[in-house]
Order: sequence, then structure tokens, then C-alpha cells
Amino acid sequence: MIRSVLSVVLLAGFACFATTAFAKGDPARGKLEVYSCHGCHGIRGYMSVYPEYHVPKIAGQNEQYLIDALNEYKSGDRGFPTMHAQANSLTEQQIEDIAAYLSSLAPKQKQ
Repeated sequence: MIRSVLSVVLLAGFACFATTAFAKGDPARGKLEVYSCHGCHGIRGYMSVYPEYHVPKIAGQNEQYLIDALNEYKSGDRGFPTMHAQANSLTEQQIEDIAAYLSSLAPKQKQ
């Protein structure tokens, strides 16, 4: 009896882990979230107020790279005040959705 209860608990725990571990972002929701990203990353020839910081084009970027970068800005591991504030305002689901949407776009040509 104890063995079967333990098996059920372990299977339930694994199912919860698997659902969250392999969750993907939703590009449709991400499209609704990127409005503030476009303010810097989508403007041709945009230069930030920090001249030493290059504003990268993020359309077509690798999904996992975008997730990692946003989480690093959020945690402070990457230091750029504007991106820290932007990432800090996002939930993990929003980050995954934004990354899914941006990675689904065709990369922009150098401007």
C-alpha cells in the first residue's frame, strides 16, 4: 500500500516537473508583449544614450538565447539599466512568450 502511494506521488511530481520543464512560450501572446522592445530594438539606426552599448536586432534571434539574456538582465548578471528595468517587469511566462515570438521572425538585415 505504501509503495503504491509513493509511486503515485512520485509520478505526480514528475508530471508537474515535466510540464514546467518543457513548457514553451506562446508566440501569439509574445507578439502582444513586444511593444516596449520595439522602442529600441526595432528602430533603424537607433543609438542608446549609452554610446558604448550597441542595441542589437533581436528579430530571429535564438529562443533560448533570448530567454537566458532576459533572465540575466533580470537577475543583474548582465548590467544595463534599461534592460534590467524592462526584464524585471516581466514574468517567466512573458519572457518565454516574447522569446517564442521574436525567434519566429525573420532576422532583420544589418542597418
